[in-house]
Amino acid sequence: MIGALVRELRPWQWPKNLFVLAGVVFAQQLSEPGQLGRACAAMVAFCLLSSAGYVFNDLRDLEKDRIHPRKRLRPLAAGAVPTPLGWALAAGLTLAGLGLSAALGSSMGLLAAGYLLLNVFYSLLLKQIVLLDVMTIAVGFVLRAVAGVEALEPRPELSPWLLVCTFFLALFIAVGKRRHERVTLATEAELHRSTLAEYPPELLDQLVPVVTGATILAYAIYTISPATPEHAPASRLVLTIPFVVYGVFRYLYLVYRRGRGGAPSELLFRDGPLLGNLVLWGAAILGVLYLG
Repeated sequence: MIGALVRELRPWQWPKNLFVLAGVVFAQQLSEPGQLGRACAAMVAFCLLSSAGYVFNDLRDLEKDRIHPRKRLRPLAAGAVPTPLGWALAAGLTLAGLGLSAALGSSMGLLAAGYLLLNVFYSLLLKQIVLLDVMTIAVGFVLRAVAGVEALEPRPELSPWLLVCTFFLALFIAVGKRRHERVTLATEAELHRSTLAEYPPELLDQLVPVVTGATILAYAIYTISPATPEHAPASRLVLTIPFVVYGVFRYLYLVYRRGRGGAPSELLFRDGPLLGNLVLWGAAILGVLYLG
């Protein structure tokens, strides 16, 4: 039972909440214990809230998940975790996540509540509305990035480019995931999620290059933005662009050539080149911001 409960939390999805740490990293406050501690606490809060959202979503989609080749193995769908226990788990995670967020300040508490409400509306309605479903996922990542800044004290200036880059990167991954689901489920796509029937592969193949270009362009503009030298002298962040381009291209390769992309977080740790590229990008960022 304990193992099933842990799987229901989906800890392998928690790396998504690393976006919360973007604020403390790019504000060059990673070496300040107090700020790093607040940022890590905010990340933990979002891990709790995201897990609460996963449990709630699984409770809502029990029957649909049971026809999915992968999701039918989830503890709630497979019956390994009783439904009443699932509701209790969701409530406990929600209270813990909101409590920790509120302890970091009123702004952080409001952002966490907004993120939770967004997840609830997504499960109840927004995931059934074509295009708004993937945009909602992207907004959730933006809220993570904003929370990472709001949790700091004193609070640094929030860069709009941080939000733009986060939005398009998350949108890029979400569209890739939808394409994988649409192709994998084929004729059963509508039974699993009604909006998938509104995503013909041709449409998704049109959307992918749009968000791909927007993601790379947004990051490139950030690295050469006039405000960038305040954090990275001589805009040396431009040197990190090749890592972003390779990461985007590698993900597209895995989606189109290898038929992967249904679980981006798992893909990150299972694909050596993608993980190695992320590590090198992180090292380059730290080198530019803290050793430049």
